[in-house]
Amino acid sequence: MIRVQHQDFDPGKELQDLTSNNKNIGGLASFIGLVREFSNDQKLDSMTLEHYPGMTEKMLLAIESQALNQWPLDASLIIHRYGCLNPGDRIVMVATASSHRQAALESCTFLIDWLKTEAPFWKLEKYKGIETYEWVKPTSKDTQKTKRWKSR
Repeated sequence: MIRVQHQDFDPGKELQDLTSNNKNIGGLASFIGLVREFSNDQKLDSMTLEHYPGMTEKMLLAIESQALNQWPLDASLIIHRYGCLNPGDRIVMVATASSHRQAALESCTFLIDWLKTEAPFWKLEKYKGIETYEWVKPTSKDTQKTKRWKSR
């Protein structure tokens, strides 16, 4: 399941909804990404996430499909927010469920790594007391994490 939305989400409710009525699930892995207070050694005022509606959902569905084909998953969830977010706000939630933990853990990590470097979201950071904004780019460390999945 894919959702791109402006509004916040309740992680507990999302996990309950994902696993309810499925007694085959033995492992559930999840990740929640938050807006950090500091970025580039500067205090963050806000982060604005932009996306291209239609294209974003299509890309997220494609990567979710890849995870569903690569691991024996019973359920998956990707929620990604857009708009102006403040430090401490939730940005993203990824959850995967399988009959065994390894598939859930690996697929969740795969999806997180992909979202960090390949998802069509643009992040603009505004720092406290500074009039300029800075676009966020994936780090080389993040790119290396994504590359390991491409070699599989």
